[in-house]
Parts: sequence; C-alpha cells; structure tokens
Amino acid sequence: MKMAPAPKTLPVALTIAGSDSGGGAGIQADIRTFAALGVFGTSALTCVTAQNPAAVTGVWPMPPAAVTQQIKAACEGFPVSAAKTGMLFSQEIIRAVAAADMGQGIPVLVVDPVMVAASGARLLEEDAVDALCEELMPQARVITPNLPEAEILCGHPIASVEDMKATAREIGDRFDVACVIKGAHLPGEQVVDVLYDEGEEFVFTAPRLDVLENHGAGCVFSAAITAFLARGELLSDAVGKAKEFVRHAIQQHVSAGRHYPLNISWAGSTPAG
Repeated sequence: MKMAPAPKTLPVALTIAGSDSGGGAGIQADIRTFAALGVFGTSALTCVTAQNPAAVTGVWPMPPAAVTQQIKAACEGFPVSAAKTGMLFSQEIIRAVAAADMGQGIPVLVVDPVMVAASGARLLEEDAVDALCEELMPQARVITPNLPEAEILCGHPIASVEDMKATAREIGDRFDVACVIKGAHLPGEQVVDVLYDEGEEFVFTAPRLDVLENHGAGCVFSAAITAFLARGELLSDAVGKAKEFVRHAIQQHVSAGRHYPLNISWAGSTPAG
C-alpha cells in the first residue's frame, strides 16, 4: 500500500481579539489572514460585537476567566510561535491577557491597541488605557497604533511624517518595545508607516489608493505582521510585507451586498515570501 505523504507542518499563531459579526475585522479577519499566509490560526475570544462596516451596535465582553482558559488551551494544544491582541475592551480582560501571556510563555506578542472603531464606537473603555499601557504593552515585541491611537498614547497631536518618526521613537522608548505607527490618516498622495525598533527607524511608503472601504485593514495589518513573525521573519521585513499584503487586499476588494470588504484571501495557496 502506498504511504500517504507526511503532512505539511505549519507555524501556529494566536489571535486574542473580539468577534466581528460583519466578518471584516476582528478574529474573523485575523484567522483568514493567518490562513492566507500559510499559518495555522488559533483564537481566544475577548468580546462579541454586533457590527458591520457601517456601525457597531452592541458589545458584550467575555468573562476574563474565559479569556484566560482559551489562551491556555490554545498554548497547551499547539506550539504558538506568535500571538496578537486586538479588541480587549476592559482593564479586567487586559490584565487576564497580560497574565496569560506571561504564564504561557508566548515568545512573540503583537499588540494592536484597538481603541475606537472607524464608525466612532469605543472598543476600549476609557479606564482601560492605563492597564493597556502599564501591563500589556511592555510585554509586546511590537505595537501597531494608527494615528489617533498614537496620539492618545503620546498625549500630543501628530501632524506630519516627522512627527510620526519622533512619536514612534517616543512610544517605543517609553514602553521598551518596537512601535509602528500607521499613517493612513495623514493627508497626501503617499501613505507612510514608520517603524522604530531598538534605535533603528524604518519608513514604508506606498501610493494612496482610492478606497471604497477599509474596514478591518488595521486588524489584517497586525495579523499579517504576526503571521510573518510566526514564520520567522525579521520585524522590519514582517512590517513591509504586511503593508504590501494589506495593500493588495484593498486593491482586490470584493463586492458583498452594500459593502466592499478586503479580499484577505487574495494570496491563495501561495503565501507572500
């Protein structure tokens, strides 16, 4: 009898985030991004949301103990190489995630400091910002704030690429982590992202796209960074490849009813290398 070929070994990543009932962001987007990039995805659900690209109409946080147990089960069952956090919502959940990350010895953590949805709905309670900054972000390999989130973290406006560079260094040095600030909110023909990592600065530039919708782009970006890190990429390479992955997902968007979600599966069975 002919022997079956040995199964392909995949790196494993973990997403710790909320559920998006519209499917375009959150855990749904993270798992699809992992799969598109050749990484096996595991998950720990922090919140259930009622939302679509137009609005968030409800948020129901999970009990912190349930979040802890999900992370523990994923890490005990699989060799998690990298994890990312998305929507955490409350200081209790943040503390549970921070303790679980330390307890399970997750080697690489990407923190996407999700605070407010594009629709304006709060995805992080105001009293949870200090817990995020003090207990979770110092454990991260890299944090991935967009411009408004970076302004909250640094406490001052960011009005230019030079401001982004200075702020990425300020945040990185403050929390002793790498920091990539996403510059899509800055006007201009080019979209610039800035990475500061251990004294080095990297600038990533791409022409601005005429975007119908970009719901979930931040989740996909941080998930792609996590996937590339799980595959053993250097951080600067992971950020550059993640930016290109998101760009293609936006360019090749699909039509679904009244919305135009990102085509996260565009990479198909040929992960970007």
